[in-house]
Amino acid sequence: MKLFVLGGTGMIGSRIVTEALSRGHDVTIGSRSPETSALRDGVTAVQVALEDTAALAAQAEAADVTITAVSPRSTGDAIAESNAYADALIAALGQNRVVVVGGAGSLNLPDGSPVADVVPEAYRSEAQGMRQAYEKIAASDLNYTVMAPAGLIEPGERTGTFRLGGRQFMTDEEGNSRISAEDFAVALLDEVETPQHSRQIFHAAY
Repeated sequence: MKLFVLGGTGMIGSRIVTEALSRGHDVTIGSRSPETSALRDGVTAVQVALEDTAALAAQAEAADVTITAVSPRSTGDAIAESNAYADALIAALGQNRVVVVGGAGSLNLPDGSPVADVVPEAYRSEAQGMRQAYEKIAASDLNYTVMAPAGLIEPGERTGTFRLGGRQFMTDEEGNSRISAEDFAVALLDEVETPQHSRQIFHAAY
């Protein structure tokens, strides 16, 4: 498949690219600094900014699936940045399929309350912003899937063993919610290759 990846040099995005390459996919990374992205063998890099919806549209049109792994951390205003991110995707992608790396804050606790409201204060603005972005995307006509990580996602081992859930936040027997970025990438590429959650949000956790 031809995959266009935004945010492909970040912690999660780079693992997605690695997993995609290992499965033989054709990967193009969209970046403000394409020369950095081009350092990886097997990756084509193009210069594109989120606000350049015409360029985004052209790349999405040329790909089978667009994957976005962008975090709202560049302006200091996570709420505004998250909403602008959602607006750009909606404006640019049309009916081209997109798989969005969302935030755990977009999930709900068992009682239906937002996870975004109970995350540590340092991360709350980002969690609430990404939740707003998800709500915008879900209300649009975008051909989307949003995949949220567990409560804790960090570099680790690729085990290929994890659970999938819908919008209700999953924890293990000890109350922890976690997944390695490598296993998150496995779950996301499984969804890319065999869609199971069209116009839905889902997540992976141990």
